[in-house]
Amino acid sequence: MPMIQTENICTRFGDLEVLKNVSLNIEEKEVVCIIGPSGAGKSTYLRTLNHLEHIDNGKIYVDGKLLDDFENGVCKFKMSKKERNEVLLEMGMVFQRFNLFPHKTVLENVMLAPVHVKGISKDQAKAKALELLKRVGLEAKVNEYPAKLSGGQQQRVAIARALAMEPKIMLFDEPTSALDPELVGEVLNVMKGLAESGMTMICVTHEMGFAREVANRVVFMENGSIVEQGKPEEIFESPKSERLQQFLKSVLK
Repeated sequence: MPMIQTENICTRFGDLEVLKNVSLNIEEKEVVCIIGPSGAGKSTYLRTLNHLEHIDNGKIYVDGKLLDDFENGVCKFKMSKKERNEVLLEMGMVFQRFNLFPHKTVLENVMLAPVHVKGISKDQAKAKALELLKRVGLEAKVNEYPAKLSGGQQQRVAIARALAMEPKIMLFDEPTSALDPELVGEVLNVMKGLAESGMTMICVTHEMGFAREVANRVVFMENGSIVEQGKPEEIFESPKSERLQQFLKSVLK
């Protein structure tokens, strides 16, 4: 089975239908970028995968395991809390805002979840955290506090923190949108390195250059639905739908 499989998922917030029968499969080691205008449902889709948002209809499978099965808001499948948490831990997530603990150092931020959630020893967690911080180019900042870091550095710490849980899948929700333009590149370079290492990734992004260069597949969403998807060259060079053509014209000026 795909690493992630969603079948006809729908999400409503009151009378507003935010996701409308979204079906999407993500294969192991695939990098999928989701693009589209604001309010298209891109971030909501990402957040439904790890239970930060609910679904009212549809099914979600993660790594071959049925995580959700809803019909008209009623859950048709029950998984134990322990099983559900094990599945959710397979997904790491990086947000627009960095959400670092301000009173903890860079090293402590990365060590925290492996120690308290996975129960590994502090020595093991420290060794892993130092390795990951070196990987994202921040080995010199291990004892700094988040307030002393640039936005790009904070986001790289957030990526290292997510990787410390050893997820099989990484979800990125517009990870560069809160950054000054000159800091975007350093975060995208870390993400490119992850993609090259074979990490399964879903990225909601406004960075069209990144999507074109790194993605195996690009998905265009609007009004809660998938309008078009394909290889980057198909999406950017030969868009089929008029709406995607209009969107690309506006963002690739």
